Amino acid sequence: MEKNAALVIVDVQNDFCPGGALAVADGDHVVPALNRYIERFAEAGLPIFATRDWHPPVTTHFKIYGGQWPVHCVRGTFGAEFNVALKLAGGAVIVSKGMAADADSYSGFDGVDSSGIGLTELLRNYGATRIFVGGLATDYCVKQTVLDGLKQGFAVILLEDCIRGVDLAPADSQRALHEMLGAGATTLHDIADLVL
Repeated sequence: MEKNAALVIVDVQNDFCPGGALAVADGDHVVPALNRYIERFAEAGLPIFATRDWHPPVTTHFKIYGGQWPVHCVRGTFGAEFNVALKLAGGAVIVSKGMAADADSYSGFDGVDSSGIGLTELLRNYGATRIFVGGLATDYCVKQTVLDGLKQGFAVILLEDCIRGVDLAPADSQRALHEMLGAGATTLHDIADLVL
């Protein structure tokens, strides 16, 4: 087994799950599948990263301040917490993004850990060359994380059983999937096919 893989879980936070401020339809349905991947990566001693929106209360990302979105994932609030059913391993590295008042920061690669180290450097420090990506939402933060991962030279495997989309316009998620695959991502449909 090569120790060059990492799991990147994107924004599985309360505000993106049913009942949240910016709920993704069936957003919580990604959690059981993600938990199975977390378990496999933890057992293999491979790194796990969890990105989160960690917005300030006042940001141009929010509609009331000129942005596109309702207020969501304000740092320190319940909505910004990870879904309680997500079983993040104790060693999971939390990567926060969207912390500046003028930042959208859809991509996990815009985020930093508690020491201010960016995701690209974190992954390289762990020797990762392949990243497995799942989470919310397909057509925004997952898509941008996948595309940026490819731009940074990582092989990116999209966990199709662990994504759900916003679909502000019909078929946005399908278009996002085509864009990710067109840029060079590959897909994994089920954990049974996982090769680490």
